[in-house]
Amino acid sequence: MKKLVIYLSLFCIGFSSLNAQKIDRKKVVQRHNIVNTKADTLSTLTVGNGKFAYTVDITGMQSFPEYYKNGVSLGTQSEWGWNSFPNTKDYKFEETLKAYDFNNEGRKAMYSVQLKEPERNKGAVEYFRVNKHRLQLGNIGIELLKKDGQKAKISDLTNINQKIDLWTGIITSEFSLDGTPVKVWTASFQNSDKIGVKIESDLISQNRLKVFARYPSPTGQFLDDAAFYGNENDHTTKIISSNQTQGLIEHQLQSADYYTQFYFTDGKLRETGKHYFVYEPSSKSKKIELSVEFSSKSPKSGKTLFADAEKESTSGWESFWKSGAAVDFEGSTDPRANELERRVVLSEYLTKVQCGGSNPPQETGLTFNSWYGKPHTEMHWWHGVHYALWGRPEILEKQLDYYFRTFDKAKKLAERQGYKGVRWIKMSDNEGNESPSSVAAFLIWEQPHIIYMTELLYRDNQDKKVLEKYKDLIFATADFMADYAYYDKEKNRYNLGKGVIPAQEVFPAKDTYNPTYEVAYWDWALKVAQQWKERLGQPRDKKWDEVITKLAPLPVQDGVYLSTESAKDSFIFPKWMTDHPAVLGALGMVPESPKLDKKIMKNTLDIVWERWNWEHTWGWDFPMTAMNAARLGLPNKALDALFMNIQTNTYLKNGHNFQDKRLRIYLPGNGGVLTTVAMMLEGWDSSKGEFPGFPKDGSWKIKAEGFKKMP
Repeated sequence: MKKLVIYLSLFCIGFSSLNAQKIDRKKVVQRHNIVNTKADTLSTLTVGNGKFAYTVDITGMQSFPEYYKNGVSLGTQSEWGWNSFPNTKDYKFEETLKAYDFNNEGRKAMYSVQLKEPERNKGAVEYFRVNKHRLQLGNIGIELLKKDGQKAKISDLTNINQKIDLWTGIITSEFSLDGTPVKVWTASFQNSDKIGVKIESDLISQNRLKVFARYPSPTGQFLDDAAFYGNENDHTTKIISSNQTQGLIEHQLQSADYYTQFYFTDGKLRETGKHYFVYEPSSKSKKIELSVEFSSKSPKSGKTLFADAEKESTSGWESFWKSGAAVDFEGSTDPRANELERRVVLSEYLTKVQCGGSNPPQETGLTFNSWYGKPHTEMHWWHGVHYALWGRPEILEKQLDYYFRTFDKAKKLAERQGYKGVRWIKMSDNEGNESPSSVAAFLIWEQPHIIYMTELLYRDNQDKKVLEKYKDLIFATADFMADYAYYDKEKNRYNLGKGVIPAQEVFPAKDTYNPTYEVAYWDWALKVAQQWKERLGQPRDKKWDEVITKLAPLPVQDGVYLSTESAKDSFIFPKWMTDHPAVLGALGMVPESPKLDKKIMKNTLDIVWERWNWEHTWGWDFPMTAMNAARLGLPNKALDALFMNIQTNTYLKNGHNFQDKRLRIYLPGNGGVLTTVAMMLEGWDSSKGEFPGFPKDGSWKIKAEGFKKMP
């Protein structure tokens, strides 16, 4: 009888599980497929694999890069594609350094800043800011000829109908030229820097449709939108081999040399202009397939065509969507529910395509350069944390390879300034080579990120292997943090600064100390580092404990937290109410701490909400504000923050977070949406109840699965 009861119990458990409302993930994803019916420069679509991305116009390829250059431009970028201009004046990085002693302690801390004089030093600064720069690898597009033999313009295309199936990562593009239809399928391989394309049209047999490869020059500017064709004599391209089914092109720049391998069904690859090559299909066919691979070395892979790309893309994307977490808001009566779900699904797609490599991504991913293509480590929290909370920690872990590769350079930076441990470089290339910056040099909020992100990895399954793998990074990070804190003898406490620019970058380094967010983050991260010591059976670090015990309190005035202790007029002086309202990050991004009073933070949220110049903010400020409101038990306010009607909180048709005409895409905003939604759904360590960040008024119908709690 006892056994029968056990069997019945197990059967009931299994029956209950089978009847639980599982999310139809494919349905959720595909209801946000994107359809384009006209040429919109802000609605381009991207395929890729996280280390390589290829962005296309309405033809399904990069046929009109100059038309799209000021929108979400037609980039082809990879993790490995970097270049440097020749250092003809033999600049030394040391020429960008300037000594500072902010606290009058006899320190000669050398910072790499944007020196304006003398001219020699100014030139060195400019050189090391520009170099290395990430490359636009090349435009691969369709060359279309009208009946009169002239090259078609984008305005000549009619009957446009383009769709991306997010579930498979495949783009289907249809259009007509002179009444003749063209259909194009585009997909990215998932294990190589390669695309596959299939094209069907009578234009092929009429010799009016060809595929071109054009190689732009690097601009050397803040932006590189893949459409600069000047400086033709500064680089060379040539065909290395060619026959009826393949062609190999070599592209040589100042310090980069890479290859483009074409495979095609039938035809010929030939050079038709400077840095311009054309694949001419056989006129016998009305259908062609091809693959195009970019590689830093001559590719060794065998012949592949679109069918191979289609198979890889479908398999890879189905595996991604079926992994980790998912949420379904269908049936909600709140009018914002569908838009939030759209932003979530498209942000999942975009961050997987653009930010899934072994480095902190640049803020514009693998589409076009911003800040010369260089990643910013202070943004890594916004790029990476969501992966762990969405049950995909392996993608975050891959990104953390950067910290191992750059450890020695981060150690030398700390030594150069007279500190122990490692100081993580805010703006660098993928190898950790520092870029001069009068802001980046003084930021510190990137420092605890590695502790936060590795703690999430440990929390995923509490595997001691995670502790062993990352302990040296964590302990060296904490060593710097403890040593950086300046001991104030008068007040018997440790300060952060002077000499710090907070996450809210409007404050001058020479005057600033104890920004609220950084103090709270410092406190939390040092405590976690001590927990790692204990988990590994090691004694607590005495210096860390001393700093934790004596770290300055969060600065308060008139019942609100100041942005920084040195700015008593934080909510009076207009300039101090622009840029990131980072004071709110002290509760939201950072877990609740004994140093923090939630009533005071509620007052702070109210005054920030009322007085902040929200027009001068960035895309991740809205998720940050929402996280703060959620932790304060204000779910309606959290949603209001996520949907604040401000330009920098715009999410385009293709899911990208638009900032302005300069930054048409901004992936930290997408990562912020994913992080915040995960937190609002699954909660945080001290939260109670189901979906703690959402209102309980019946307006939200939610199915969620696979999420992890935030600390």
